[in-house]
Amino acid sequence: MQNAKMGRLSVGILFAASLLIGAGCAGTGQTVHVDVPQKQALSSMAPEPVRIVIEPFDDRRAEKTRLGLRTHLWGGVTYFGLAGERPGVVLAQALADRLSTRGWKDRAWTVRVASSAGTTTSQDADIVISGQLLDFSANAKSRVFSTVVNTSSKLVITAKNLGDQSTTTRNVEGSQRDTLFWFCDEDVQHLLAATLKDDFDRYLADTTIEQKAVRAAR
Repeated sequence: MQNAKMGRLSVGILFAASLLIGAGCAGTGQTVHVDVPQKQALSSMAPEPVRIVIEPFDDRRAEKTRLGLRTHLWGGVTYFGLAGERPGVVLAQALADRLSTRGWKDRAWTVRVASSAGTTTSQDADIVISGQLLDFSANAKSRVFSTVVNTSSKLVITAKNLGDQSTTTRNVEGSQRDTLFWFCDEDVQHLLAATLKDDFDRYLADTTIEQKAVRAAR
């Protein structure tokens, strides 16, 4: 009898927990804005004497108004958006922050973000980096006692060397996946930041700077 009571109590607790979890799993169609750029540790080294300008990335995604959505267990969705500036500007600033703190060979470089894509001369910079944003997304699907989060990215990064007018173009793709018992919006933020970090890591590993110009790594 005691065991039967304990069994019924356990079932009741599990059912109540399911109700509590489910109550918070209905989407209302709202948009949650995530802040992707992560704070970078300041470098103690003086920046290298190479002037780099990064132009806002050209956003060529099919869906430009949001990053993705979360499908809730009990119906409805929540959309993910990017906080702050336009995604192309956010990514350009994130790359600038990375290069100015820990860029090629973990060195600090002199970098600034242009207010808009335009004409930059050799009087203003040695290298101009521009890019195309083909994919930068986050989607989550809630299930019983877990939420699966997937992020993906696809970038085209082009560096133009103003000294000899040569260019170096690299295609960079990345993705992350995580399964969470307790889900919060910061989980999407962290996973997107990790995806972007991997993209920049790949780009830096595939290129180098020689004589004030970006070249393919040997």
